[in-house]
Amino acid sequence: MDRGWVATDFGGPDVLRLVDTEVPAPEHGQVTISVRAAGMNPADYKRFAKGPNNDASALPLPLGFEVSGVIEALGPDTEIASGGGAPGDPVLAFRISGGYADRVTVPAADVFARPERLSDPEAANLLLAGTTAAEMLHVTGVRENETILVHGASGAVGVSVLQQAGLLGARTIGTASARNFDTVRRFGAIPVAYGEGLEQRLRELAPGGYAAALDTVGTDEAVDTSLALVADRRRIVTIAAFSRGQQEGFRAIGGAMPDSAAYRAQIRPHLIELAGSGRLVVPVARTFPLEEAPQALAVLQSGHPGGKLALIP
Repeated sequence: MDRGWVATDFGGPDVLRLVDTEVPAPEHGQVTISVRAAGMNPADYKRFAKGPNNDASALPLPLGFEVSGVIEALGPDTEIASGGGAPGDPVLAFRISGGYADRVTVPAADVFARPERLSDPEAANLLLAGTTAAEMLHVTGVRENETILVHGASGAVGVSVLQQAGLLGARTIGTASARNFDTVRRFGAIPVAYGEGLEQRLRELAPGGYAAALDTVGTDEAVDTSLALVADRRRIVTIAAFSRGQQEGFRAIGGAMPDSAAYRAQIRPHLIELAGSGRLVVPVARTFPLEEAPQALAVLQSGHPGGKLALIP
């Protein structure tokens, strides 16, 4: 039997169970992947966190939205999204369900050839953060020679934003803790410590002002400084402060929103091409055996993993 992690209830890591699964054979338009690495993202633990909108009828919840591995089988008359595909081919998949597993059968439209230069843990962590970052830059219309502010610049989405903004020719200034300044500098941005006096420090770093602000953390400090420094609220975006966005009239985006889902789906091939050419990298801090998913999620939830994490079946 194959194994996969599910949440049997809503709560913390204690609700997770590694269960035996039966992976169905692929039908037309489907691919079965033997998983070599499962990417880990905050969206994974948010999926089973307790909240006012929990739906018990959805339990048990399979975990994991992105994987890397090899094709085990394709359904009849089926090609992967990047074309072709045969058993044994290395692939990555994103916008799937149940990636914390030994094997998965998923829509072929979500499966792409894995670039040779990417390891499985890197490939398994490319697209959720990468598509989120790409959409943040897209909705704020970041352009060459503009100065932009990135809150949470050393996190997974922040690091991808810094790289993609650099490719657009923008100048980036990113908030982070002092221990993560080297990460921010590594990816071409100027780091600034959050905390008391942040607005003044940011003004001194960009006397000409900020064209846009991209918030990955959702704190009141991040929102307040963005509102103070960016004149056009259409050029402020958050992936975390949804209620503030609604109150203050700036954009909040998320993968479950139809417009976000559509954009993130169509931008995947571009990001894979960037990664395949070395222009977009995925820093991986640590890998864990599949059996240690709860421990790995605890490290991820701590907020200080130092890079991406992956589960290895």
